[in-house]
Amino acid sequence: MTMGTPSAGGVHAYGEPAYWDQRYRQDPGPFDWYQKYKTLAPILDIYLRRSHRLLVVGCGNSILGESMIADGYQDVVNIDISSVVVEAMQKKYQDIPQLKYIKMDVRDMNSFEDGSFDAIIDKGTLDSLMCGHDAQHSATKMLEEVGRVLKDKGVYILITYGDPNYRLHLLRDLHLWNIHMHVIDRMEKSSEQKTWELTRPLPLNEDGSSVAAVLGTNPEVHYIYVCTKDQSLRQNQNEGVEH
Repeated sequence: MTMGTPSAGGVHAYGEPAYWDQRYRQDPGPFDWYQKYKTLAPILDIYLRRSHRLLVVGCGNSILGESMIADGYQDVVNIDISSVVVEAMQKKYQDIPQLKYIKMDVRDMNSFEDGSFDAIIDKGTLDSLMCGHDAQHSATKMLEEVGRVLKDKGVYILITYGDPNYRLHLLRDLHLWNIHMHVIDRMEKSSEQKTWELTRPLPLNEDGSSVAAVLGTNPEVHYIYVCTKDQSLRQNQNEGVEH
């Protein structure tokens, strides 16, 4: 996956604020990774309520939050590691109180209490950490924090390039959530050509091989993991360790 220019040694500096500050200074215009709100709305309507308190992680200068407020969502908090983009977005949306922007590292969200949000949306942020330095550690820290600030039965919606071979074990190893899998075509296609209907969950077995069995190899899709937090999973895991 290509998201920018590699730093020295070929490792992307996606966990570093300086990388993103520079990027947003050079290209301040709005940009949405992967998918826009319009194409994601049918799946979000299944899992979210307009009254939910929502967190968008790694928001950048996406118009996702703006689009959600325009469609009736009432409380959308956006965080990003770049002070440059956060200050720009705070200024841009200063007259929309339902839309908040905060500078924060998704791997350390200690400003938020446990169980602060009904849902968390991630459009490319876990992917960027997986491209960066100490990827596994950074990704695990991020997912632990996501799980912590999410309410029980809340949902983490991960939109990603990562097929089950690369993402499923990372998500399941935390014993934090039950997972449903959806996919959305990367490119616009007619209804006759669509790989799979967005709002229908794909069959998902333990290793994710069921997804490849349906879609074939190298499908032109983004994967959407809908992770519903279930605190009993972590408790059961801990009890199993103790025994």
